[in-house]
Amino acid sequence: MGRAFEFRKGRKLKRWGAMSKAFTKIGKELSQAVKEGGPNPESNSRLRVIIQNAKAVNMPKDNIERAIAKATAKDTSTYKEMVYEGYGPFGIAILVETLTDNPTRTVANVRAAFTKLGGTLGTSGSLDFAFEHKCMFRISADGINVEDFELEIIDFGGEEVDKDEEENEIIIYGPFEAFGAIQKFLEEKKIEIKSAGLERIPTDTKKLTEEEESTINKLIERLEEDDDVNQVFHTMA
Repeated sequence: MGRAFEFRKGRKLKRWGAMSKAFTKIGKELSQAVKEGGPNPESNSRLRVIIQNAKAVNMPKDNIERAIAKATAKDTSTYKEMVYEGYGPFGIAILVETLTDNPTRTVANVRAAFTKLGGTLGTSGSLDFAFEHKCMFRISADGINVEDFELEIIDFGGEEVDKDEEENEIIIYGPFEAFGAIQKFLEEKKIEIKSAGLERIPTDTKKLTEEEESTINKLIERLEEDDDVNQVFHTMA
């Protein structure tokens, strides 16, 4: 198994936390996708993927349709993607992806979390060296020969293909710039995308003691509790 697969396996499902929090985050992503590309999934490729992600966490169909309808209203909030970077205790790099309608509020909350739990918020781009930005697709492994599939997907930007035997799924990784090309390939092959997204894969990780891990996890959990925070990535092994 590749490094990206092992990274994902170690944190899968954790990103969403409680179900209600998952629905809130996906609702915001649906809203942003509709505002950027319209409410029709047939012509809005990003919206198609987010709808699949919503189904993957069992978001009810009514909730999805309501979020899309609400996003077409002119007076709804517009969300911005903001990324914050910093260091926690013990030299652990932490990158925080947010989706917010109020960046001033969000950066204040993120800074407070870092400060209260022994970390420091850095400047934008300060952790570019610490993470690789990757796109990730999750599809059913039924009827697919992994070796043959890997030879095909490489022409569209796929860099790593692994099989999750436990979930009977194939995980595809590529550079984040290849997201559109890989999505188009899968859809043209009529392969259902179970979920997709972007990941930050650490270029190197640091092993901590159990006590030190507990300290870092408190910071990560504090950040993930914020409704504006979508994902938190770190370099802790």
